[in-house]
Order: sequence, then C-alpha cells, then structure tokens
Amino acid sequence: MAEPPAIAKSINLIPEAPITAMVDLATRAEALGFDRCWVYDEGLATRDLYVTLSAIANATSRIKLGPGITNPYTRHPAQTAAAIASVDELSEGRAFLGIGAGGSLTLDPLGIRRPRPLTAVRETIDVCRGLWSGQPVDFDGTHTQLRSARLGHGRPDIEVWLAGRGPKMLHLGGAQADGVMLDFIHQPSIADYMSLVRSGAEESNRLPRICYSTAIVNSDDDLEAVRPHMTYRLVDAPQPVKDELGIDDGAIARLRDALRGGIHVAAEHVHDDWIEPFVIAGSPQECARELGDLVEQHGFEEFLLPVFDLPDPGAYLGRVASALADL
Repeated sequence: MAEPPAIAKSINLIPEAPITAMVDLATRAEALGFDRCWVYDEGLATRDLYVTLSAIANATSRIKLGPGITNPYTRHPAQTAAAIASVDELSEGRAFLGIGAGGSLTLDPLGIRRPRPLTAVRETIDVCRGLWSGQPVDFDGTHTQLRSARLGHGRPDIEVWLAGRGPKMLHLGGAQADGVMLDFIHQPSIADYMSLVRSGAEESNRLPRICYSTAIVNSDDDLEAVRPHMTYRLVDAPQPVKDELGIDDGAIARLRDALRGGIHVAAEHVHDDWIEPFVIAGSPQECARELGDLVEQHGFEEFLLPVFDLPDPGAYLGRVASALADL
C-alpha cells in the first residue's frame, strides 16, 4: 500500500515585530521546507498586512503567501481583491486569500461593528473571484456594491481559504472555499467542526482542503507566548465552548475590558486550563505523535503553525520543523 502524502506545513506570522523580522522568519520557514506563509491582519495591532506580504514576496521564491486572515470590514472587498492580485503578481503566482469574519482584536479598536458576517464573507468571496476573472463586475449585495468594476491584473484561480468557528460559516467554507482553516479549535469539538465543513462540501459537490492550526507548546516560554493570543480567541469563542470551559459572562467581560490595554495586559486573566484544550503540548516527540493522530483521525491536509512573540522564534521554527519532519 502506498504511503499517504505528507501533510503540508505552514506558518502564520503575527507582525507585531518590525517587518524585517517578519521577512527573516518567512525566509527561514522557506528554507526549512514550509509550504505556505500566512500573515495575520489585525488592524492597528500589527504592521500592515500587504506591506509585510510584499516584503516577504521580494525575499522568497517558493513559499505561498496570503492573509491569515483578513476580513470584509476594514477594507472594501474589491480593494482586497486588488491587493491579493498585486501580491500574486509580485510573487509570480504565489498568493492566496485567507478570509473570515474578523474578530474583536481587529475591529473593536476601530469602532467597527460586524453586521451580517456570513453575508459579508460570502459576498467578499464572490466579488474577489469575479474581479480576478478579468471581466466587468456588477454586484448589488447587502454588504458590497460594484458598478462595472474591473481588475486588469488578476489570476482566475487564486485560492480562497475561509476561517471560522460558527456552524453557518464552516458550512459556507465547505460550500464555497478552496480550503478551510480551523484555527485554535477546541479539540474535543474538532469532529463536529469537520462535519459542518463536509456538509457544505457535499451540498455543492466541492472538495475543499482542510488546514488545522494551533500552537505547539514544548516549554513554559511557548505557553506564555500563546497566553496573550488566547484572550481575543476566548472572547470570540462559541458559547458552548465557553460553557464547557466554565468561562462565565463575568470572566468574558473582564477579558474584554482588559483588552483595552492590549493582549499582554489581558493575558493575566487567562487560566492555564483554558489554554490546554486548544494547543498541542509536550515534548517535541509527544507533540508530533499527537498531531499525527489528529491528522489520521480527521484527514487534515495542512498544519499551520502560528509564530508569536518568542525569545528566539527562528529556533522555535527549527525545533518544530524537525519534530514534524516525518508527518
């Protein structure tokens, strides 16, 4: 019997550090054999997404590039289509779009509400694909309107990846996206999330790829790097997950209020047992075995490693790449 194909391995960079540091990490990832570089789009909390992606494109030659993730609210969907097409041109065909509804870390400081997120994401996908076709687009949606809009530098087959946690959003990902990224999913709920994606795929006769993303935690330093980034994830988590973790409305209110001072201030309100069900923890070998079991159980085709603020993120990349080399 033939061996199953190796799972693709990717990184997700949150550009809190200078862009030059992000470029160094991306080039290191490419040298280590990572297949895709996602870059967070978190509004004012990070460096600009498209400036960072452009700098990485100029410094690399193979790794695929895209948002991990962007949203329909901070930019007009047509501007997102143009930006992705521009990165694709600059990188000679390596760009993809990662799209989701956007979360509190990005939208709250800008005073942006999130009306009808499912509709907004669906329309963004339709608008981007329409513009990438090179044909004039008229679009009269709830969230987006276009009048004879045309983009002259798109590629029709740019991949669209959707990230989400809600049932309807996951169903949409299965139905319309080329891939679905499951980011920091409460592990006991993974099978339920996968069934939602597959139900959407079956209805539309699609076969989207599935990317699973979470942190690999080998040490106390790794855990502390994750803690600030659980703040907004817990605030935005589905209510059943909060209930299972014992996170009541008061705890969420305290987290949301503390986030006004930034994720590192809010991190002190995040308990270890709230983090553990979302990450893969242990020695490098133990983490590799656990991830291998999850891949076999759920059929993931890509693993996405988020890279947060660590003392030596390059060493972290090398350690994880070595541990996961046989997957």
